[in-house]
Parts: sequence; C-alpha cells; structure tokens
Amino acid sequence: MADVLASVHAKAKVLSEALPYMQRYDRKTVVVKYGGHAMGDPELAADFARDIVLIKQAGVNPVVVHGGGPQIGSLLDRLNIRSEFKGGLRVTDRATVEVVEMVLAGSVNKEIVTAINGQGGKAVGISGKDANLMRARRLERRWRDPSSNIEQIADLGFVGEPAAVDPHIIDVIIQSDLIPVVAPIGLGLEGETLNINADTFAAALASALKAKRLLLLTDVEGVLDKDGNLIKSLTTAEAQSLIDDGTISGGMIPKIESCIDVIAEGVEGVVIINGKVPHAVLLELFTEHGAGTLIERRRRKSGPRGAQ
Repeated sequence: MADVLASVHAKAKVLSEALPYMQRYDRKTVVVKYGGHAMGDPELAADFARDIVLIKQAGVNPVVVHGGGPQIGSLLDRLNIRSEFKGGLRVTDRATVEVVEMVLAGSVNKEIVTAINGQGGKAVGISGKDANLMRARRLERRWRDPSSNIEQIADLGFVGEPAAVDPHIIDVIIQSDLIPVVAPIGLGLEGETLNINADTFAAALASALKAKRLLLLTDVEGVLDKDGNLIKSLTTAEAQSLIDDGTISGGMIPKIESCIDVIAEGVEGVVIINGKVPHAVLLELFTEHGAGTLIERRRRKSGPRGAQ
C-alpha cells in the first residue's frame, strides 16, 4: 500500500510541476518537425504520437511537419531510380519527384496520421499543395566541383524553397479538435510539384503561424560546444557567433541559420531536440530543463526553461 501511495504522490508531483508550463502554452501553436531516427523506431514513434495527442488535449495546438528521406531513398532503390547529388543536395528529376510525393504525402504521412489516431488523437494529413498552403520557387545552390574546383550554380530540378505561405487551412484545422500532419511538398509557380526540405518548410510555416515554438527533432543532442558538450540555450547573436568561429559547422549551419531567420520573423523560440530521447516533446515543453538547445532572440533575465 505504501508503494502505491508513493507512486501516486510522485505522479501528482509531476503533474503539479508541469501545470505552469501547460498554462504557458495554452491555446498556443507549436510547430514540430518530425524526422530522423525516431521515425524508424516503432517505440519512439508511438511515444511521439502519444506526446502529440497529450499536448493537444492539454490545450496546445500542435502542427506536425515530417520528413522522410530514408523512405524516399529506399523506394528509389527498389525502383532502380538513381539520384544525383550536388553540394550534398539531391537533384530531383520528374521521376524522382513523383516518388517523393508518393512517399511523403502518401505512405509516410498516413503512417504518422495512423499513429496519432491510434493514441486517441484525431489527425488529418495534408501537404503544402492543399489549399495553396505552400507556394514555392525552384531552389538553386552554388557548389564547388571537387574535380575542377570551379564554383557552379546547381540546378536541383524539382527542389523548392518557400515563396509564399497561406496558413488558412492550418488555422481552420487547429481551431477544431484535429491535428494537422503536413508533408513538405510545395506548389511551384508554374503549377509543378516541388520537394522542400522539411526543416525549411517547418520554419516557413512556423513564421506564418507566429508559432510560440518551433521544435526540430533531429538525430543529434542539440548544438554542441567545441568540447562536444550540449549548449542548452543560445541567443540568436550567440548562435551566429558560433557559426562564425566554426563551432557550428557542416549540416548544422543551415539549420541554425533557419532558426535565426524564423525568430526574426516572430517565432518566440526554436529548439533543436534529439528525437531519439523518449517523450522529447513533453520534456521540452512541460519541464524546467527541456530536452535540447533552445534558441531565442535574447536571454531571459531569470526563471526556468520556457519562462517568459
């Protein structure tokens, strides 16, 4: 009996500590980019779906944007469609973009919808093409040919970047008891389908929605210092300094630059979270210490993580 009471008291303590955070996010919009390792692990995927349902029931408006790179690569291999890469970015021809849309707006999107619904939520799957949510322009990138060392402009085919966001369909969905799950596919200026990086898509959507938080679930712990230790919080100025001095490097640079841009456009904070941590979303939103690196415009004077 004593053990049962101790367990009950422990649960009550957790709920009481979470209450101020629940109140802070009540009726606020949180955009969650979901991808990486967590998508391929059934247990972590179930935890993620449960977290999304819980925060919706707690009064938060979650908007899920998902990736699907490994699933795309797997189907391209099965179909014997070879992908070319320039500057680390996949060149997407017409055949490839058809597979990309099939996987992202089809199988992956519906797996996430089904997982959330299986945990008691009411999720609905859409893409950026629905109701003209995400209009996009073709993406061009400069890259250096390793054989000639000559800088070139890479034509990435049907790869896009956000040009205009009309969040009306998201506003309609989140004002109900539904949870939007969005595939990062955009509509090009000439009506063509364009594949958009999921981080970039989520950032543009968070900006348009003036979200309180953008959570980027990744395969890394967060931003690390030069000794490999997690940096729990950064201002945008500090983040830029870490890019300038080389502490932030490689694929993390565009992610952090996107964080800086989205905060400048009105999102209160962006968090880079390790999606391999069970219940990472709940830990970030409803606990004092969070679960990754929080980036904000300026450092708060005092108070716990998330306090305003």
